[in-house]
Amino acid sequence: MYPEQHGQAPAERAVEVHHPTPITPAAVTPAPLIPVQPHGVPTVASVVLPDGRVVTGYAMSPVQPEPVETKPPVSRTAVNVALGGVGFLAVCGGLLLLTTFITALTALITQLITLAAVIFGGWIAVQVFSANSSGGNTFNIRKAVFKRNHFNG
Repeated sequence: MYPEQHGQAPAERAVEVHHPTPITPAAVTPAPLIPVQPHGVPTVASVVLPDGRVVTGYAMSPVQPEPVETKPPVSRTAVNVALGGVGFLAVCGGLLLLTTFITALTALITQLITLAAVIFGGWIAVQVFSANSSGGNTFNIRKAVFKRNHFNG
C-alpha cells in the first residue's frame, strides 16, 4: 500500500520550463473601428451652481423600476387545491348517499318479496284448509272403465 523505502534518496526530476511564444505584431490584425451612433442625440444641460460655476452635461433620465406585478391575495394554486378538495368531498358525499339509497332499496325489495310470499302462502293455506270444511264436491271412483276415451262409471 505504501511505497517501499530503500534507504536511498529519491531521484531528482528534471525541471521543465515552458516559455510562452510571443505574438508577432504582423500576426495581430486590429479590429476595424466602426463608429456607433446612439439612437438619439441626448440633450446637453447646463446648471449654474450657487458659487457661479457652470456645469454642463447630458441630461440623464432616472431609471424607472420595472412595475411590480400585482399578486392576488390568495395564490391560484391554493384556490385550485381548495376547489379540488371541495369537489372531492361532494363526490364522496354523493357516493355515500348513493350507496345508502341502494341499500335501502334492496331492503325494501326484500321486504316486498317476503310480504308477497306470506300473503300468497296464506291464500294457499286458506284454499287448502277451507276445501275440507265447506260442502265441496267429493268424488269416490271405485271401478272405472275407460273405453275409447269415454268414461263408464
